[in-house]
Amino acid sequence: MKIKKLHLLILKAFLGPFFLTFAISLFVLLMQFLWKYIDDLVGKGLETSVIAELLFYASAQMVPMALPLAILISSIMTYGSLGEHFEIVAAKASGISLLQMLQPLLIVALFISAGAFYFSNFILPKANLQAGSLLYDVTHKKPALNIQENVFYNGIDGYSVRVNKKDNDGNTLRGLTIYDHSDNLGNTKVLMADSGKMLFTPDGKAMIVTLHHGSSYEEINNNRSGKYTHPLMRTTFEYEELRFDLSSFAMKRTDKDLFKENKSMLNVYELNHAIVTFEADIRIRQIDYHRSMMMYLAMTKDSINFNKEYARALPQNPYQNITQLQLEQVRTSALNQANSLRDIFVNLSAEYKMKEENIARYRIEWHRKFTLSIACFILFIIGAPLGAIIRKGGLGVPIIIAIIFFLLFHVTSITGEKMARDMKLSALQGMWLATFVLAPIGIFLIFKASKDSGILDLDSYKMFFKNLFTRKPKEA
Repeated sequence: MKIKKLHLLILKAFLGPFFLTFAISLFVLLMQFLWKYIDDLVGKGLETSVIAELLFYASAQMVPMALPLAILISSIMTYGSLGEHFEIVAAKASGISLLQMLQPLLIVALFISAGAFYFSNFILPKANLQAGSLLYDVTHKKPALNIQENVFYNGIDGYSVRVNKKDNDGNTLRGLTIYDHSDNLGNTKVLMADSGKMLFTPDGKAMIVTLHHGSSYEEINNNRSGKYTHPLMRTTFEYEELRFDLSSFAMKRTDKDLFKENKSMLNVYELNHAIVTFEADIRIRQIDYHRSMMMYLAMTKDSINFNKEYARALPQNPYQNITQLQLEQVRTSALNQANSLRDIFVNLSAEYKMKEENIARYRIEWHRKFTLSIACFILFIIGAPLGAIIRKGGLGVPIIIAIIFFLLFHVTSITGEKMARDMKLSALQGMWLATFVLAPIGIFLIFKASKDSGILDLDSYKMFFKNLFTRKPKEA
């Protein structure tokens, strides 16, 4: 009964900090995403629903970073708070070991790890597909219509517009100059008006500009008697209406099927299929190349044997009547064949290297599906004993120590992945490098915490240095 109540107490103490730190971590990473793409989002007149959709899918992409960090911080905070309030000491005095205190959150960590694998394998590829296609459409969208005073605006296809002044309503324009380039003949059409007003159609696909008290100038290209003339036609008007097509300003959604073959948008089964396909393609290319080389060598060998038999049948030395020019031609031909074979080998080597690197990237993505779930569990078995050792709760010391270990995990993961991409390590070794490094640390910390070690207890170090620098009274 005591153990069950203690387990419920630990669960309640863990869930609050876990959800809080997960939300904070996700928010910080999302702000980093916005800071990265702020130039592509601002000034394009994007709808709130589009921005919300992009942030939603971007948040899903941040989960692999936020979830392990949240588990690490919350586990340190939970057991640190229990140690700070001497609840771990009381539990041990009641005959409950640290491993028994870890059991409820070990089960929770296993469930979170299983959920992380499901998320990484089934949900994250779809989120990557949606976020990737939407981000592509957003970054390629034209900026929103923004005509400024005394500046030529060239955003409307086929036109260049300049206004001297805009009234406070934002739609009334004064002193307009419009160059019409829609015929692709240069500056042959110009409209000038004292004032005008912009009106947008309800669907936003067109803009109607009404001009008042103006004139238009147009150069007409004539070809008379083989000579081009450029007579000028000038007209005046009291009222003129222009219609500008704004369909190019609308965000066009790209077909998502164009992005589906990207490795980050595939699940484990699809990645396996892609890897097997690439490996089969390499084997087919090797067989074809081997067959071609064998045929080439056989033809070369037959030619050499024929030439030897032909030379023996001749009554005199066949080379004595060959001129220097003919020898040079033979030498050049042989050199060209050798260079051709060398180029074939170089191109084939580059092709194989490219295919192997491509396979390595797909294998890296395959292992990534599992490393997230394992990382959640590994960081828990590091964070829980760390909290029991440092015996500090709250958001102070636990956050600092958690960041240190998370940086160690993140830097090791990035290093291993980069080495795997560069073919210096296999995908297995590179993607699991962080696990190989941190798992022994977690086991070591559990051992030290179960033995009440003060290896990271700040009070122990304070007492040590205090005793070291405090002078002992002399004996009489």
